[in-house]
Amino acid sequence: MAKKNAKAKPKAKATVRVKVRRARPAPKKSPLEGVKPTFKIENIVASANLGVELDLYEIAQEVKDVEYEPEQFPGAILKLKDPRASLLLFKNGKIICTGCKSAGEVEFSINRAVKLLASHARELKKE
Repeated sequence: MAKKNAKAKPKAKATVRVKVRRARPAPKKSPLEGVKPTFKIENIVASANLGVELDLYEIAQEVKDVEYEPEQFPGAILKLKDPRASLLLFKNGKIICTGCKSAGEVEFSINRAVKLLASHARELKKE
């Protein structure tokens, strides 16, 4: 007969952990998949620096299609009809051109503005 061990250790119970992964639904197909967008350039914004000081009061009085209300906005607005563009003119000689649809129109608009403003420009004061 086999001896029974009086101090027998209880058998350890094995713990088994099982990770249950839930099946993920397949990703939905995007309605944009395979679409090639078409686009049209509507507006280009460009800036230029003439490197001169502009007399905005004089420009507003003598150049056609220029609006200047210094109480409302610190720049004068020159509106060209062809090409249809608006140019913001600032005293420090900087220009913002908006409304053009191509780089060629931007260049043409800025060159036209330079011709209109040539007699109203002074050298910048060096500080």
